[in-house]
Amino acid sequence: MAVLSKIRNRSGLLLLAIGFALFAFIIGEAIQSGGFNRQPREVGSVNGKDIAYEEFRLKVAELEKNNQNGQPMSAIQASNQIWNQEVSIALIAAEFEKLGLRVGKKHIVEIFKADPNIGQNPAFMNAAGKFDEKKFEDYFKANPEGMTAFKEREKNAELNAKYQIYNSLVKGALFTTDAEGKFKYEAENNKVSFDFVTVPYSSIKDSDVKITDEEIVAYMKTKEKKFKAEESREIEYVLVEDKPSAADEAEIKNKINSLLSTRIEFRDGKNDTIPGFKAATNNAEFVNMNSDIPFDSTYIAKQDLPAEHADKLFALATGDVYGPYQFSNYYCISKALGRKAGAKAKASHILISWEGTQVPNKKEKRTKEQAKAKAEGLLAQAQANPSMFMMLAMTNSDDSSAQQGGDLGFFSPGQMVKPFNDFVFNNPIGKIGLVETEFGYHIINVTDKQDAIRLATIAQKIEPSEATTDKIYTQATKFEMEAATKDFAALAKEMKLTVSPSVRVKAIDESFGPISNQRQIVKWAFDKETDLNGVKRFEIVNVGHIIVKLKKINEKGLMAVEDARPQVEFLLKNKKKAEMIKAKMNGSSLSAIAASNKVTVMNAVDLTIESPSVPGAGFEPKVVGTAFATKAGQVSKPIDGNSGVYVIMPKAVTKAPAIKDYKEYVAKLKPQVQGNAGRFMQALKNDADIVDNRATFY
Repeated sequence: MAVLSKIRNRSGLLLLAIGFALFAFIIGEAIQSGGFNRQPREVGSVNGKDIAYEEFRLKVAELEKNNQNGQPMSAIQASNQIWNQEVSIALIAAEFEKLGLRVGKKHIVEIFKADPNIGQNPAFMNAAGKFDEKKFEDYFKANPEGMTAFKEREKNAELNAKYQIYNSLVKGALFTTDAEGKFKYEAENNKVSFDFVTVPYSSIKDSDVKITDEEIVAYMKTKEKKFKAEESREIEYVLVEDKPSAADEAEIKNKINSLLSTRIEFRDGKNDTIPGFKAATNNAEFVNMNSDIPFDSTYIAKQDLPAEHADKLFALATGDVYGPYQFSNYYCISKALGRKAGAKAKASHILISWEGTQVPNKKEKRTKEQAKAKAEGLLAQAQANPSMFMMLAMTNSDDSSAQQGGDLGFFSPGQMVKPFNDFVFNNPIGKIGLVETEFGYHIINVTDKQDAIRLATIAQKIEPSEATTDKIYTQATKFEMEAATKDFAALAKEMKLTVSPSVRVKAIDESFGPISNQRQIVKWAFDKETDLNGVKRFEIVNVGHIIVKLKKINEKGLMAVEDARPQVEFLLKNKKKAEMIKAKMNGSSLSAIAASNKVTVMNAVDLTIESPSVPGAGFEPKVVGTAFATKAGQVSKPIDGNSGVYVIMPKAVTKAPAIKDYKEYVAKLKPQVQGNAGRFMQALKNDADIVDNRATFY
């Protein structure tokens, strides 16, 4: 009882101790997992303005779902596209705000009309064939979701309208003055002749000049914007492929071979004779029972058969069997089931559309009657001179195939609209005619036809057996375990594996060298828990095992020295060589300097600022510029050129004759100046404070 009493008396202290222990545990877990380091709720920011994650995520999901290119898009690919879009919008919207740009409804409507999917859509046109703003709005007002979509489109159109104004303002601010025109004229026509001595940098061996890492860093700091780099990781890896062994391939080939001959199987207590592939009467059933690829009854043209086996397959007589043969990662046997003449056709066409057809890039506006008259005229020309068909298509067709002279390539029955299809497949090669479809009038030239064959093909995939897969797994896990304590490259050599070249990845990358969609590996490399020289194995479906090692961590800031060295080293070496060469350029005359350096005095005649190519040396604007600025007969100081060190003595400067105006030269400069207008977005990005937190969420 006394013991129980003591326990009761001290229960408060016990609970307090337990509480502290739990609190310490929670604190430890929170610190270890970064729990008290608030996870950002923003996917990033531009000049302090946040980009909210939830809204960003919805846009990424929408792009993944509705990718207009038709190709599958990963979350990272969609994220990159939306990120670039959001950064650009944030930067340009801030510029609009600074300038006080505003647009009215009329301007927004003009943006809508400029979109062919809207401005040329029959659903939004009035009886006169003009864009009807009310019809367009009513289309979206029909349902609440449509109205939300309309507001979003209107918002985008407003942004687009402002962008057009801003772009016009930038272009308007870029102009060329008469003074620039005069300088251009003089740069092209003022001429200078001079004698010179040059000692090339190549006269000093590269091995005699050393550039330290510190010198490269010092140079990069003078041009930080040019050499800034994002945070990155360098990874080296070994790939242990999950591929079939020679024994696995032989087993599958033997299995395919066994299907060719009649065999006896014991079924339901008795022997049953199973006919071979050639003797099989139900080919579809036989294929589907034995093949990894289902039976396909379509006719195949020779060009669509496996190239290596096309000749033999196409020459098969009905009922003959070819194989086994390897195609891609399958072993196959094929049986000919028949041949069809003209199964594929090739044609060229000229499309003449009219207002109201859903053809986006009409060459001219015309009524249906005008289109018919033009089409009939072109038909007569094409029939009279078929060799002109290509040129007629290129200059008249409203179809995108006009660039190829109307050539549509080969197609199968049913791929084209019915009137077009029927004309092509019901007429011989060389026939030229006219048909009408929903797209307009087509002048069609049937240019070729191909026969096709129907095959029953049994294809069995060449895959690693379970024993092979187990062996590969054992090898990969052994390498992972031993690489944690041994030299990565030496261990790979010992185990007869190959270390792939190092790969550098950024935080939001997903492709891992030549192996795409490996976001898991990139995330591991950037994980705070991953130590430098850490090793981890990743199992990649249909590929095998990748054992990776975190080789280097590159923080955000200046580019790594080894990355900058190829760009910078030769510049710094030439600078050092220049000082070494200058020390030997002694003498008061060119001949004396040439003699002391065992070179000859050379001469340049009538060089210009616009074309500063020095004979025997190449592009040297600094040398030619110095020649114009130095008095005739005066020996210059040594000049650090592109290819070596020069000393020059000008002989004569010929000034271009005065002209009345410089309009011709101003006109030459204008396109170059106007072309700079499109660079404003990159300039805004270069000066912006952009924070990218996407790696936290993806």
